Amino acid sequence: MTELTRKKNPYPLGAQIESDGLRFSFVSEASDCGIILYDAKSGRKVNRVPFSEEDRVGNIYCKTLKGIRPETVWYQFYQGQETMPDEHAVKFVGRRSFGKEQDIQSLKAAFLPEDYDWEADCCPRIPFNSALFYCMHVRGFTEHASSGVANRGTFLGLIEKIPYLKEVGVTTLELQPAYEFAEFSGENEKKDTLAFELPYEAKEYGEKKKVNYWGYKKGFYYAPKTAYAAGEDAPEEFRHLVKTLHKNGMELVMQFYFPGEVNRNEISQILRFWVLEYHVDGFHLMGDNLPMEMIATDPLLADCKLLYYDFNQEAVYGQDMEPRYPHLAAYNDSYLYDMRRFLKGDENMLSSVLRQMRYIPQKAGRIHYLTNYYGFTLADLVSYDHKHNEANGEGNRDGNDYNCSWNCGEEGVTRSRRIKELRTKQIKNAMCMLLFTQSTPLIFMGDEFGNSQKGNNNPWCQDNATAWLDWNMQRKNSELVEFWKKLVSFRREHPILHPERELRLMDYLSCGYPDLSYHGESAWRPQTESYHRHIGMMFCGKYAKSGGDTEDSFLYLAMNMHWESHELALPKLPKGMRWEKAFSTGNEKMKQEYTETENRREISPRSITVFIGVPIEDKENGKRRKAAVEGK
Repeated sequence: MTELTRKKNPYPLGAQIESDGLRFSFVSEASDCGIILYDAKSGRKVNRVPFSEEDRVGNIYCKTLKGIRPETVWYQFYQGQETMPDEHAVKFVGRRSFGKEQDIQSLKAAFLPEDYDWEADCCPRIPFNSALFYCMHVRGFTEHASSGVANRGTFLGLIEKIPYLKEVGVTTLELQPAYEFAEFSGENEKKDTLAFELPYEAKEYGEKKKVNYWGYKKGFYYAPKTAYAAGEDAPEEFRHLVKTLHKNGMELVMQFYFPGEVNRNEISQILRFWVLEYHVDGFHLMGDNLPMEMIATDPLLADCKLLYYDFNQEAVYGQDMEPRYPHLAAYNDSYLYDMRRFLKGDENMLSSVLRQMRYIPQKAGRIHYLTNYYGFTLADLVSYDHKHNEANGEGNRDGNDYNCSWNCGEEGVTRSRRIKELRTKQIKNAMCMLLFTQSTPLIFMGDEFGNSQKGNNNPWCQDNATAWLDWNMQRKNSELVEFWKKLVSFRREHPILHPERELRLMDYLSCGYPDLSYHGESAWRPQTESYHRHIGMMFCGKYAKSGGDTEDSFLYLAMNMHWESHELALPKLPKGMRWEKAFSTGNEKMKQEYTETENRREISPRSITVFIGVPIEDKENGKRRKAAVEGK
């Protein structure tokens, strides 16, 4: 016979393992409520334990059940005749297949085992200026048959792709909601409209229920998603994922969406739980009016990356305080729109683009991106003028109408070789802009090899090939993958491209060159009038060390987004040095060597060319660089 004792210790809510038994705390205004216990082996109900008035503190009922081992039971709460899953459960049992409409009220919860071996796990704590973010959907990343993994659409399938992620330079994974959520409207919410409070809102039209592939709704915030597990134990597999990433020097950042109905006072507790139980490295927080100052100043989260639309840095760090580990980063769309407009050749963009490419908040980071899980993929950005969301069943009314995209001359799939080549060049241009911007770059899964969603810019309900990553494109577009890898390597080799602080456009070393300077058809004279779409940017490597005490190189980024070619001037380098072309997105034959006095280069239409300063006498290194550029 189970012994029942009363212990008024209601927090934390849910179920907790204590030295004398299991404590259950449940929020309810009803008088008829309690706990249902199930045998963990058979799944059969073994007890129904009512809460009494003596168990109530405010609207919280709290009771401790003695003599029960946590591994032997599952549990639910009940209220009247209705069973209710524990919103604070740390583990759900009875594996649910993704996208299968099931009664969410039938979910049974279990307890986490306390014997997981983390093997001296250590968080990498990669600085923002050294990080490269990769946003992904856990299921969509490997669910397609072309992924070639044994455990498709799961945490274990993601682990199988870690070697590839390292190969393309990823340091930090950002996961779309990977906590438990109901895939269908009405399962875990009071209304049938997805409760977005975001500019890229997706709404349901009509009565037909649709799978919520993304998961941006109120969730069960303490439990990893069971449908993302290959086996029966989602917490075990998620821990294994985090530990494996850390062993490979990589980080994991989780997205959390908190609609208005979520208690803001509980958010810090949720984040602390994932840091302590799962060793996650950071959070991208979504939702309006979140208590970001309270969260950002939480001592336990001081080494944890926190991403939000923006932060009041002075309120968090104080006016004169320098953070020991800058852990805040702005995450918003301001970069996306300016850079997309410049990419497609809009006028009056240069001043904004130059600011976007050098901006780094004073005491924090900034995540910049051209694409994300919402909106067009990078391949679709250069292939569609308009969204094509008909498959969502909402009359193409959902999704963002303002995409700043350009189809390069024909909407969607084309047979034109000229248009295909232009699209490839535009993707390479976008990659260059992304990785030559000094803050922290983020790329959406598959953009490095031209994955397409067929023009759907809001695939929130597309649990199918539309939103799943097609790995066949990795082989088909190997040229893009290799270009991306070259760019990532180039960025890493040159610290002047990813400084800790924003470049100042000044010669504060008195070396004769500012850290960053802009140039037009004449050196040192940038042309930023509204009708210009070309600019030269010179990075002086004297302001960064590339290894030990070695100064970084002089670099020159020549951007021409006009549909006509333009000349740009390269400043004269220190004596004994010359400019050498490193790579170009243009199709012209790449000339490798120039004289010391030559200072103008013709940049082909809609292309980016990168030059590097090298010693004149360094012939052998020049030959090796030429061979590397030509792929020999």
